[in-house]
Amino acid sequence: MSESDVSRRAVITRSLGAGWIAANWPEILAAQQHAHIAAASKTPRLEALTSEQAADIEAIAAQIIPTDETPGAREAGVIYFIDRALATFHRDKKPLYIEGLKETQAKLKELFPHASQVAELTREQQIELLKSIEKSEFFELVRTHTIMGFFANPEYGGNKDKIGWKLIGFEDAFAFQPPFGYYDKDYQP
Repeated sequence: MSESDVSRRAVITRSLGAGWIAANWPEILAAQQHAHIAAASKTPRLEALTSEQAADIEAIAAQIIPTDETPGAREAGVIYFIDRALATFHRDKKPLYIEGLKETQAKLKELFPHASQVAELTREQQIELLKSIEKSEFFELVRTHTIMGFFANPEYGGNKDKIGWKLIGFEDAFAFQPPFGYYDKDYQP
């Protein structure tokens, strides 16, 4: 791969990303405003998912970022980020969630005939089930949304109490004074 190929790819990738943001900017702003109001609410509500769907997706997310010595996806309220994404800027992905949940239910019945929901399974059973669907587009999307929701600005519905940010040591000042990091150690204003 030559330098010009890498450079061309980088330009195209950046352009597509900027284009997607520009095309979806009003929806992103609306989602942000709505999520900010919902996050401020003591009792967030679901908009795109039913409570049964949310329980199963939350159980999946809780295995992607589990609770151990530190809080996980469940404590961070990732399900509210995912629900908000499916109601706004990723509403086109909702059918993938619905179909993925149906396929997950079918696999659930195959592996654990007496269970009716992912959320009912033990941790070990959930992991076994998720291993059987981990190559699916549905699982990849839930994984992506879980990570996004865990580390996103809490205004977007996830990262409750800044759990994700605390885990990685992120300072949420959003405005920093120079020098900004080790690479600016010789900075002279």
